Amino acid sequence: MSQTPTIMPALSLRNFGKAVVIPFLLVATLSACATPEGYVARDGINDPFEERNRKVHAFNKSIDQAILRPASRGYNKVLPPEMRMMVNNFSDNLSGPGLVVNNLLQGNFKGAITNTYRFALNSTLGFAGLVDVAEMAGVSEVDTDFGETLHVWGVGEGHYVETPFRGPSTERDTVGMVVDFFTNPLSYAMSGTTNEYRQGVRVLDIVGDRGRFGDTIDSVLYDSADSYAQSRLIYLQSRRFALGRSGDATYDDPYAIGTTDPYDDPYEDPYAE
Repeated sequence: MSQTPTIMPALSLRNFGKAVVIPFLLVATLSACATPEGYVARDGINDPFEERNRKVHAFNKSIDQAILRPASRGYNKVLPPEMRMMVNNFSDNLSGPGLVVNNLLQGNFKGAITNTYRFALNSTLGFAGLVDVAEMAGVSEVDTDFGETLHVWGVGEGHYVETPFRGPSTERDTVGMVVDFFTNPLSYAMSGTTNEYRQGVRVLDIVGDRGRFGDTIDSVLYDSADSYAQSRLIYLQSRRFALGRSGDATYDDPYAIGTTDPYDDPYEDPYAE
């Protein structure tokens, strides 16, 4: 058996500079996008470009219907659950070094130590991450991203954005998504075919996630009266809750006693005029 190469080198000053400078340039660019005159955010939802976002949402929905949903169903049929779990574990392990970088940028040293230990443990005893032995040992991942890093640095979430292929986001999280491509040390340690394999595994994991949460995603995209408003609300609520800002986007439970007519559409946009 060949020796496993070291794949977590320190970021060079040049690459680290890119990872720090790029987000501020993107934030400045996004901030330059003027809000339409007279626009007022409603109920914690700041979506001044809803018309454009809805067009992107319709595009994403067509891609899901034509490609992603059928691919996820085929993926689930071809691969047994054990193999799908291995792909998911392997993909998560490859993202580990990027999590460590964001932990450090946030000043979360405990999280950085935890994620470093998880990566080292899974990369060795876990057969390059195919088995999540760290989770078996009670060491859970400290999930984060550069969008959260910007939040910790005091950057506001900005306008709501529907991004092509990736779906619901905010201006801040869109910047974070772009920067995350640069902050994972593995993107510099791996090159050529090896890096292509890493990206391929990530694509497989996305397809697997679509299959794993297929019923929930289908109910939002294809069973709701307004899939755009529903996906926007769900994203903002879950993201803000994850960042410790629960309650900013209000939503009336359609099933709560005395709150609404039981025959009303539960997926109707509560913000539609």
